[in-house]
Amino acid sequence: MNARRLLPLIVLLAPAALHAQSIPESAYRALRWRLIGPHRGGRVLAVAGIPGDPTTFYFGAVDGGVWRTTNAGVTWEPLFDREPIASVGALAVAPSDPKVIYVGTGEASIRSDITYGAGVYKSTDGGEHWQLMGLEDTRHIGKILIDARNPDVVLVAALGHAYGPSAARGVFRTTDGGRTWTKVLYKDPDTGAIDLAADPDDPQVVYAALWQARRPPWEQYQPDEGPGGGVYKSTDGGATWTRLSGHGLPTGPTGRIGLAVARTAQTTRVYALIGVQQGAGSGGGLYRSEDGGATWQLAGGDPRITSRNWYFCRVSVDPQNPDVVYVPNVSLLKSADGGRTFTVLKGQPGGDDYHELWIDPRSSSRMIVGSDQGAVLSLDGGRTWSSWYNQPTAQFYHVVTDDAFPYRVYGAQQDAGTAGIASRSDYGLITFRDWTPVGAGESGYIAPDPANPDLVYGGDTYGGIHRFDRATGQSQDISPWPTASFGLPMPQRKYRFTWTSPLVFDRLNPHPSTSARRCCSARPTAGSIGAPSAPT
Repeated sequence: MNARRLLPLIVLLAPAALHAQSIPESAYRALRWRLIGPHRGGRVLAVAGIPGDPTTFYFGAVDGGVWRTTNAGVTWEPLFDREPIASVGALAVAPSDPKVIYVGTGEASIRSDITYGAGVYKSTDGGEHWQLMGLEDTRHIGKILIDARNPDVVLVAALGHAYGPSAARGVFRTTDGGRTWTKVLYKDPDTGAIDLAADPDDPQVVYAALWQARRPPWEQYQPDEGPGGGVYKSTDGGATWTRLSGHGLPTGPTGRIGLAVARTAQTTRVYALIGVQQGAGSGGGLYRSEDGGATWQLAGGDPRITSRNWYFCRVSVDPQNPDVVYVPNVSLLKSADGGRTFTVLKGQPGGDDYHELWIDPRSSSRMIVGSDQGAVLSLDGGRTWSSWYNQPTAQFYHVVTDDAFPYRVYGAQQDAGTAGIASRSDYGLITFRDWTPVGAGESGYIAPDPANPDLVYGGDTYGGIHRFDRATGQSQDISPWPTASFGLPMPQRKYRFTWTSPLVFDRLNPHPSTSARRCCSARPTAGSIGAPSAPT
């Protein structure tokens, strides 16, 4: 379901369930959808622009479809609302025809909270209309690469099923605009493709990265990885492939790999950002080849560029300067010396997990970056950026309403914290004035006190609990003690919680305010609001 419709839908269903016996079915026909916000961006892995156009850019949200701006990020408009899928993992605009856009659904940064896609979509009118072009079983698509001279020739990097083996993995190729597809690079049912990059001067020379990764069915922060990954090269536009190994590349099992290609005066330079699997030792970093992938050397081993490589691991190179390299991670990092050293180009506010950067090949001062806080763009090389408070694409784990009048709607947004939103406004329409944070974390349930709507309880990852007092603005941590550290293995924790643990008031308790007072102690007892004592 489209993210813009999700919030009002859940808000509608909650009161409906309580009064289903008294409200006639026909009454629901008068209800109409309305967007109540908040107007701040959610997680974005796919960004693109039109070469030479300083005003038109696109992004694909992992839970909000495809969006376009024609005024350099001042406003954004949704383009994908009529399609049956909202999760976008990859997006590409044809360099030779900007009206042609391909979208790969289903994100490939396989977190523990993801949804799968429904194949590849194509537009031939700049995003006004879309057509499903197949590959429905690929589930999670990491990259789309369009031939620079022919918009009908396209490569798709498919990671495949996140939770099990799948034949729909690897690199797929079409030469007829998506009417038919050929699987041109495939290793096994457990190894998929995660990235693609082409020589900017010769679209026949293409590089691909394979990654063996799978999500286990139990709660785990990062996915399981295997030894099947690696770097591959094609010299015939992706029809056939050769694996690149040794000659300076790490010899042990690799994690996720990101690729970028640039031209120097005499050679083809290839960058490979290679992560090392947990417990596999050293060898990760940014590798560089000056001869098209024949030999490699470690350009830089800054630990910031390989941190949590399973979640990030992208690299971009300046089209005009092969020594200027960008790596998105918890900040957007930039190197001016070919990857040896890095500085922070962009961090907070407006982003803390950066995923994808697109740079205009005709003017490297124009760029767009996708992060867990939406998509923002710069027209001056990163000195200034557009706003993320103009794109309602947030991922909300859960929503709930309180008993105030007019009632408020609460939810926890992935990587942006909580939001309490008024159901109606004194300003005629609901704006940024009508929503505020209410403490707690990014992934938890929200539980307003039924007897006092100014008291709001909110969860956090792995069992954290907070109490927010609207009257004083104070947020108090009331988590069960001892709280577990973020990276502590589950068997070593006294209290075992999921990423998103339920938090509700007891409907049978006739004195909910009494429970609310009890929950404020440092060690909640059974029956209190919050989390019950879990078995050791």
